[in-house]
Amino acid sequence: MSETTTPATELASQYIAQVTGDLEANVKEQERISAEIASLQEQLTALQHDHTVLMNMQQALGVTRVPAEQAAEPSSAAVPAPRRKKAETATGRQQKARKSTTAPRKGAAKKPAAEKAGATKTAAATKTAKATTAAKDTRPTLVELIRRHLAEQKEPRSAAEISTALGETHPDRDITAKVVRVTLEGLVAKSQAERSKQGRSVFYTAPASEPAVARDEAGAQS
Repeated sequence: MSETTTPATELASQYIAQVTGDLEANVKEQERISAEIASLQEQLTALQHDHTVLMNMQQALGVTRVPAEQAAEPSSAAVPAPRRKKAETATGRQQKARKSTTAPRKGAAKKPAAEKAGATKTAAATKTAKATTAAKDTRPTLVELIRRHLAEQKEPRSAAEISTALGETHPDRDITAKVVRVTLEGLVAKSQAERSKQGRSVFYTAPASEPAVARDEAGAQS
């Protein structure tokens, strides 16, 4: 009877260990994906802000009005002259023909000026948009900021402490404790950060092999 019970107990223990391992791996994968989603959401928010700024600049420069004005001018030039009665003399017809010939020339002279003004405004808006995009691209990502901050610390730090420090250093960015915590868990899942518990509090540190390298990078960038 005892020989039958022992293999069953060992088999149950193996199942429990396997399920526990799979559960931990599932949780870590969820945390990693959540961190990536949070990072992508931050990039999307920045792009939406840039889009709003560029749209406002475009409206202020009046770039959208130029094509409408250009489209309205040819329609006025294409209207045919009204027919004269048969009693009109040959001299009157010649004068009418001269006037109708002169009018399109004046309209044609105005058209290049409008096109030139529209091209200038478009070039200015494009230049400003490129400058704004370049400024955004030079900013480090949240993952880079967190890794650099951990490497500079000599003691473990909680997600709230890291969020507060980064918010003070980068007031122009919307850095919340929730996003920082999710990003930290993603770094832990990738072995780019270490997690420890002290009672109910969770603290994070840089991996043992990374602090010196990260500090050198932070010093070079500063």
